[in-house]
Amino acid sequence: MTKPDEEEFEAFVVARMDRWRGTAYLLCRNWHDADDLVAVTIGKLYRHWRKVSRADNPDGYAHRVLTRSWIDHGKRPWRREQSVDEFDEQRLRVPAADSPDSVVDRDGLARLLDSLGPRQRAVLVLRFYLDYSVEETARALGISEGTVKSQAARGLHALRHLVVPAGSRA
Repeated sequence: MTKPDEEEFEAFVVARMDRWRGTAYLLCRNWHDADDLVAVTIGKLYRHWRKVSRADNPDGYAHRVLTRSWIDHGKRPWRREQSVDEFDEQRLRVPAADSPDSVVDRDGLARLLDSLGPRQRAVLVLRFYLDYSVEETARALGISEGTVKSQAARGLHALRHLVVPAGSRA
């Protein structure tokens, strides 16, 4: 990589680091894993910088690398979640706020995101945290637009089920 390319790459990474870390944290739910994920992403972007810098949307390219790296990492056998005998649904419930559409706090959001599967979590983070369109989300995850829509709908339904008290559901 030439000196100007390295400077351009460094400026690109520095300008986006905080957002990548925030996104990675929402996906991983752990700052150490999030930092590792961002480091892996930066390494992949560095190796393919010429392609990234020429992309129509370098930010989208970077988020696609980050999200796919997280999904790939989760597929590794040592990262699979362990099953439990009983699922403690009360542990996941967060107190309802003034509005059913509001999030009480970051810890509540974290517990809610933890309750979702990896694909639903990735779809919701890309769609509603990063404000990606359905099309952008589908490209980033390498899935169809229909899958994005269904995963978003199912994920939001699951979150509503956990947040809204059972007696107040219509």
